[in-house]
Amino acid sequence: MIQIQSSTFDFLRRLAENNDRNWFADHRGEYDAARENVAEFSDALLERLRETDVISTENGKKSLFRIYRDVRFSKDKRPYKTNIAGSYTRDGLQRRGGYYFTFSPAESMVGGGFYGIEKEDLRRIRQELGGDAGPMREILGAEQFGRLYGHLRGEQLKTAPQGYAKDHPNIDLLRYKQFFAARNFTEAEVLAPDFLDRATETLIGLRPFFDYFSEVLTTDANGESLIG
Repeated sequence: MIQIQSSTFDFLRRLAENNDRNWFADHRGEYDAARENVAEFSDALLERLRETDVISTENGKKSLFRIYRDVRFSKDKRPYKTNIAGSYTRDGLQRRGGYYFTFSPAESMVGGGFYGIEKEDLRRIRQELGGDAGPMREILGAEQFGRLYGHLRGEQLKTAPQGYAKDHPNIDLLRYKQFFAARNFTEAEVLAPDFLDRATETLIGLRPFFDYFSEVLTTDANGESLIG
C-alpha cells in the first residue's frame, strides 16, 4: 500500500525551523525524497479518482505545486513553503470544480471546490441560490457531507452582495465568494496505512457538491444549456 512516510513530515518540520536557501541546498536530497513520496501517493489517489471521474491532470508529479514562495510583494521573505500540496483539474466544460490536498506538520487537508471564481460564474451561482437554495441545502445537510467535511468553507462578504437584501432568506449562502469542502487529518492519520482509502472516500464524497455547481454553471436561469 502506497502511503505518506514519516520522513516526509520530518523534513517539512525541519524546513519550517530552517527556512533559508543554504539549509535547503544542503538538504536538497531529503526534499527530493519527500516530494517523490507525495507524488507517488498523489498518483495512486489520482488513479482511484479516475475510476469515477474524468481528470485532465496528467499524473501525481504534475499535480504538485512548487515549493518556492512568491515573496515579491510579501513582507515575509522566507523562500520556501513548509507544506507539500497539489491539485487535480476535472476535464471538460461540463465538469466544474477541482480537488486539492496539502500535507504539513501544521495542517493536512484533503478536499476541493471552487476557489478563484470568475465574476460571471459567481453571479450565476448567486442567481441560483437567491432563487432556490433548496438543492444546495440538501447537499450540505446530508449525513455524508456532515461526516466527511462538517460544514461549507470559503471566504465570505461581511454584508450582502450587491442586488440582494441583508435579510434575504438565503443570505448565509449568498455571502460566499468561495465554495469548498475539506477534511482535516492529523499527522498520525496521514501516516496510517489506510490513509489512501480515507483520502479517496473524502474526495469522492465531493461529487454531489461538484454535480450541483456543474449544472448551475453550465445552464442559464431557465435551465437551458450554455454549452454546445
